[in-house]
Amino acid sequence: MEYFAAVDVSLKLSSVCVVDGTGRILHEAKVASEPEALVAFLRGSGLAFTRVGLEAGPLSQWIHAGLTGAGFEAVLLETRHVKAVLRSAAVKTDRNDARGMAQMVRMGWFRPVHAKTIPAQEVRALLVARKQLQAWLNNLERCLRGILRGFGLKLGEVAKGRFEARVRELVAGQRTLEGLAGPILRARAALLAEYSALHREVLRTVRTDTDCRRMMTVPGVGAIVAMTFKAAVDDPNRFKHSRDVGAHFGLTPRRHQSGEVDRSGYISKSGDGDVRTALFEAAHVMLLRVQRFSALRAWALRVAKARGLKRAKVALARKLAVVFHRLWVDGTEFRWSREAAASA
Repeated sequence: MEYFAAVDVSLKLSSVCVVDGTGRILHEAKVASEPEALVAFLRGSGLAFTRVGLEAGPLSQWIHAGLTGAGFEAVLLETRHVKAVLRSAAVKTDRNDARGMAQMVRMGWFRPVHAKTIPAQEVRALLVARKQLQAWLNNLERCLRGILRGFGLKLGEVAKGRFEARVRELVAGQRTLEGLAGPILRARAALLAEYSALHREVLRTVRTDTDCRRMMTVPGVGAIVAMTFKAAVDDPNRFKHSRDVGAHFGLTPRRHQSGEVDRSGYISKSGDGDVRTALFEAAHVMLLRVQRFSALRAWALRVAKARGLKRAKVALARKLAVVFHRLWVDGTEFRWSREAAASA
């Protein structure tokens, strides 16, 4: 007899459900959301588990690593699939979610999610921290602009290095505005210093990463785009074909076909949204800012002429995902012309 388990992970206590090969529930419990506690519970059941499933989430990578290290065949379940399957339940509870996931694991009704390695998780954490500080910095600047605008003081376009000086110039002689601008500017200076430190760390990491350096040979691609893509893919060999990468990150159209109805819609937007954004921004730069000719840019410009600029950016973003993966797997650099690619 085969046995299966599913863990509905929560912050403090996780719901665990154990079923046999026929779907009969054998054990249910609330267990502390710690790898050691879950391992102890599963081993305490005395059963040899064929598979243990967890829905992908913030704590799931950590718990998955603990279960795998303890010798269990653990899998991460794709969140959209779990949500779609469990939607039919009339009553939603953690206990019922664990039961539903246990049946999914037993019958194989799931799409496994890649468990990222620790180095990839560390790079992703660095990028997220940098992005968060950048967002707070921009929010502070917008806040200050909005306050001053109410008094008819317009900053206009100003370089980052001149922002503080421009604000102090505008509020000079106005005691109330000087009193409120000071704390915001000091907070901005502290955020800017910490953001700059994280950005320098990103650049140091890229300098020693040959794969990212190869991706950066593509025009319009910088350190952030290359690192974001690499951290999300983690292992290029998990994609059999490079063309699958674009679909993995939600850059292919949805399709609905039923009977005589067959229509394509917007892109699916599945997978990592940060990667999708990074690829789209790189496509924007290549199309509108890079002037040097390349076969890839010429193709995107033809698409833009035929179908519009927005669709061309999406198509180019999908193509860039394919190019990045190919450069990574082959260990080659970007080829500007078809002739260079043919002779390589």
